[in-house]
Amino acid sequence: MVETVITIRRARKVDAEEIASVHDASWRDAYRGMIPGRELEKMIARRGPNWWASAIERGSRLLVLDFNDAIVGYVSYGRNRVPSLPFRGEIFELYLEPEYQGLGFGRRLFEAARDDLASHGYPTFLVWALGENDRALTFYERLGGRMVRHAQERFGDEQRERVAFGFI
Repeated sequence: MVETVITIRRARKVDAEEIASVHDASWRDAYRGMIPGRELEKMIARRGPNWWASAIERGSRLLVLDFNDAIVGYVSYGRNRVPSLPFRGEIFELYLEPEYQGLGFGRRLFEAARDDLASHGYPTFLVWALGENDRALTFYERLGGRMVRHAQERFGDEQRERVAFGFI
């Protein structure tokens, strides 16, 4: 009998390299063709293992999803960074290795972050997604988010629309 173990837990400093690998693969998959190539490469390069280790050391709220002892996804979250919006918390990033998408793992990470946000006094929260990222838009709509704001983000010489989903 084969047994698969799936766990969601707080990130540890030793996880930094695997988180960086998930970040690299998931961003290339999600944003290739949306974010100009040079800008995407710069964004990915800034988030190497040292960046993640530092974030973990600083106490950033960061959960990882382990699938058979390999990190295949992560979620980071905390206080809302846009105080003009009436939401207390924010999910900053939620990403999975491309081959683990569509299996319910994203929902598990989302729910774990939502529960932790609520337990720390952030019962309402928002999530931003690029307007061209249909997978993310559909994902957050299915989880019950409602679009509450549109904004622009600059990537080099180009601008892209961002959409905020609110969760109450």
